[in-house]
Amino acid sequence: MLTKFSAFITCLYILGLTACKDQKQIIDKKPNVLFILVDDLGLFDLGVTGSSFYETPNIDRLAKQGMIFTQGYAASRVCSPSRASIMTGKFTARHGITDWIGAKSGKEWRKLQRHDKLLPATYVHNLPHEDISIAEAMKSSGYKTFFAGKWHLGNLGSYPEDHGFDINIGGWEKGSPMGGYFSPWKNPKLKNTIKGENLSMRLAKETSNFIEQHKDSTFFAFLSFYAVHGPIQTTEQKWSKYREKIRKKGLHETGYKMERVLPIRHVQDNPIYAGLVESMDDAVGQVLKTLIDNGLEENTIVVFTSDNGGVASGDNFSTSNLPLRGGKGYQWEGGIREPFFIKVPWLRNAGTTSDFPVVGTDFYPTILDLAGLGLRPEQHVDGISLKPILEGKVLNVNRPLYWHYPHYGNQGGNPSSIIREKNWKLIHYWEDGTEELYDLVKDIGEQNNVLKSNPLIAKKLSNDLLDWLDKVGVQLPTKDEKFNAVLALQRHQDIITGKWPELEAQRNEILSKNFKPNNDWWSSKTTSD
Repeated sequence: MLTKFSAFITCLYILGLTACKDQKQIIDKKPNVLFILVDDLGLFDLGVTGSSFYETPNIDRLAKQGMIFTQGYAASRVCSPSRASIMTGKFTARHGITDWIGAKSGKEWRKLQRHDKLLPATYVHNLPHEDISIAEAMKSSGYKTFFAGKWHLGNLGSYPEDHGFDINIGGWEKGSPMGGYFSPWKNPKLKNTIKGENLSMRLAKETSNFIEQHKDSTFFAFLSFYAVHGPIQTTEQKWSKYREKIRKKGLHETGYKMERVLPIRHVQDNPIYAGLVESMDDAVGQVLKTLIDNGLEENTIVVFTSDNGGVASGDNFSTSNLPLRGGKGYQWEGGIREPFFIKVPWLRNAGTTSDFPVVGTDFYPTILDLAGLGLRPEQHVDGISLKPILEGKVLNVNRPLYWHYPHYGNQGGNPSSIIREKNWKLIHYWEDGTEELYDLVKDIGEQNNVLKSNPLIAKKLSNDLLDWLDKVGVQLPTKDEKFNAVLALQRHQDIITGKWPELEAQRNEILSKNFKPNNDWWSSKTTSD
């Protein structure tokens, strides 16, 4: 009897050691990282951030499982510069990609017949190889690295696989979903397999497959949606669903107001865009479920953000960013303020928020720090680790944030540079040197330029901004000697009398009962999205 009891105790001891060993392996194992980047998603395009129109239950749940940074920024008002800043940890003025890659600059700008006062500055057209990307940093630490979706950081020779990603699915030089959101699309990095397949769901499936195949290793997966960039498309079912929501709620008399250059959408009521947002949320849900199904949720850091503000003007005039002013391409908060969520399961900070101003350059050092890897301050020079904030500590750092966009966008923004320090935001315009100063705590909508009543603050911020730009050696726009004020005024009048009414008519058409974009709703009836 004693022998059996001893054997029993010995067995329990061995089992206990095994359990402790397994637990220690879980603790000692470096965390996985899932980075989710959405294209052109506005701050208020999610239920969790305040939209009563778009439905995003999966992203809402993710946000509430981690920390919500209420003053999160993209590093640029357009895509390529912002993405380069995430990859390098540097502000756009420093890495040199200051416009979306492919945009015209210099004398080539005249071909667009915009009749602007300046010729946009030149810019870098490929993610610099001398920079150590976050993927390269993770790979050098033993991580399996994966990229799916939109890249738009250079052509052949500067694809994801050239900057540290072991696997690249769908990433190439194009910034929009060529061929649309339903297969067959036109992407040499993403095969067509199922006719009518939804692009966002396909990218989610590829990411899920990668996670399942590497669940026993340590991975850095970067899911970079083409959604919700134009052309905006959805299924007939989702269009009908959101059209009905509008019908029940009541339709606003008008959908647009005039901004400085273009009309801008002031209400969220585009059922096509709403369906596109929901499909993207469905895709996020699938990947998050994969983490759970494979027992990886508790050891995976999840980051969620966007590369610039929602498209309220230009492109497809898709959404409204109110109460923020502007949208993608604009110098105001609507162009750069973003959803910014970080979930670190073992920190148990679900549902918490932080109003500390953060920016896309902070992801690089934050991820390294959370993963227990060595920081690279010589690389991510414009980013700081947010780990202390995520741990519930106070981060006593007062650092200015800088934006540099010496270009005209197709959304209505002007060539300008920005500095934000504490509550103050100063915008310097390159056309004429004028400036605007806003107190973002009192005036989040940037309606009251308080420069004249705060001359000392304005002067300090202006000097700091211009000194910093000079220090990093930025490119600046130049005066267009062929500028014609008469033609510029005529173009502006044509926008007011032509483009604006046209947009209102299109809005009503999309909401009409008999609306049909084509014969088969972008082939979406052939499969579920």
